[in-house]
Amino acid sequence: MFTNISGKAVLVSIALASSCIAADRPNIIYILADDMGPGDVAAYNKDSKIPTPHLDRMAKEGMMFMDSHTGSGVCTPTRYGIITGRYAWRTRLKSQVLQGFSPHLIEPGRETAASLLKKQGYNTACFGKWHMGMDWQSTDGNELKSSKPVNVDLSAPIQNGPLDVGFDYYFGISASLNMDPHAYIENRMFQGTPEYVKDLKGMDALGYIQPAKPGWIAKEFKQDQVLPDIAKKTCEWIREQAGNPFFIYMPLNSPHSPIVPSSLFKDKSGLNVHGDFCMETDWAVGEVLKTLDELGIADNTLVIFTADNGTSPKAGFPEMAKKGHHSSWIYRGMKGTNWEGGHRTPFIARWPDEVKAGSRSDQLICTADFLATCAEIGGAKLGDEAGEDSVSFFPALKGEQIPGGKNRLVIHHSDKGVFSIRSGKWKVMFDDFGGSGRGDPRKDEAIINAASLQLFDMDTDAVENVNLAAAHPEVVEQLKMKLAGVIKNGRSTSGAAQPYKMIGRKGEEWSQLSVVQEYLD
Repeated sequence: MFTNISGKAVLVSIALASSCIAADRPNIIYILADDMGPGDVAAYNKDSKIPTPHLDRMAKEGMMFMDSHTGSGVCTPTRYGIITGRYAWRTRLKSQVLQGFSPHLIEPGRETAASLLKKQGYNTACFGKWHMGMDWQSTDGNELKSSKPVNVDLSAPIQNGPLDVGFDYYFGISASLNMDPHAYIENRMFQGTPEYVKDLKGMDALGYIQPAKPGWIAKEFKQDQVLPDIAKKTCEWIREQAGNPFFIYMPLNSPHSPIVPSSLFKDKSGLNVHGDFCMETDWAVGEVLKTLDELGIADNTLVIFTADNGTSPKAGFPEMAKKGHHSSWIYRGMKGTNWEGGHRTPFIARWPDEVKAGSRSDQLICTADFLATCAEIGGAKLGDEAGEDSVSFFPALKGEQIPGGKNRLVIHHSDKGVFSIRSGKWKVMFDDFGGSGRGDPRKDEAIINAASLQLFDMDTDAVENVNLAAAHPEVVEQLKMKLAGVIKNGRSTSGAAQPYKMIGRKGEEWSQLSVVQEYLD
């Protein structure tokens, strides 16, 4: 259909063509749990003590990835990788995470999953924990502190947040639930009545079950209602789409500490409060699935569930172990570490029209692969300056081999910025403690041939019991060279080399590169 108004006919036809193309493509919902290991999902761990019926349903109706990894052992860098298809250590963030008032990490103009899909005719929204920085305004023109800034102007619109990287709508919290501001943000605006508090003790209205950082709060904000509100807002937005193709990024606040299940889930798991919060996380997934079913759009909707890293020690590993539950499942390590338990997470994809029900994939994937996957689904091509570390797992969803095959390379990164590298079956760890001080639930199980540098055969020893570095020094050197190449080239995929930053956010030297310095000079 064309308009008769001169000059507008072409614009209308292009818009209609774009709409028709997009209508044939799947809706995409990416649900990201916060601090949840594979052992916390019953479909993965038959000995799990946490009921997860909705995730189990996703597994029965879709595909479970058994060798899926995050780009980091902690929040911010993994989230950056999901949205941009790029390892976060390529930015100023060489270790640790951002705070609630930290400035933006995603560079203006960088392609994201949201901006790419928006170009393909998708409506886009984000609901939940952002934790990739955004630019708050100050009342006096001076720089803001990254946490508890007294001079922040909470009435001013926020810049360089979700709306500036491709999302049409945003509702959620700026960072982890234990960080201020303790308040919702809708689009660009702080929600609620602001108050600055120096001590959260006695703040019963906020429902603080575990200590959180003081600072700015909204008086109306209730911590144990954040997850239910995220689920409610997500489902409401889905219903508003009225047939338009959509993309939702749904980064949950759970089961990260403060571990605050709502009253409907308190003491329901019979395990501990972490188990209760995992149950509520599963419930939130179920609310989304139920909405898709009610609207009759489930068959052509790709729903992905994964987590940003392994389970936090605040979940209570010793307490759960006494009851036979192991959040890291069979693996060593936990959140923050380069052990498998730090970055190997559940990853379930359900898309009834395309993905075989009850299927499994043993192919190596990384959360940074999402951008390239979206591009392939949408028929788009990424430029050299986009998705530098992203490899499409779309072929795996169809039971085919992903690019790179058995030689796929993935970089692991701990909370302290220590590197580890996986290439095919080999994994090198450049320390003997997982690159983090958080620990290993299996620390009493000694590693054979333990040393300060460790090499594991992931085909035969994914539980990391036998160090083979002394037996295969040539493999260690090959992987060192590969890591150095990935750093120098600014990418781990094919394409033109991209610039990389040697200096961190505070001007400090990138000391973690010492392990491969000989191949960088």
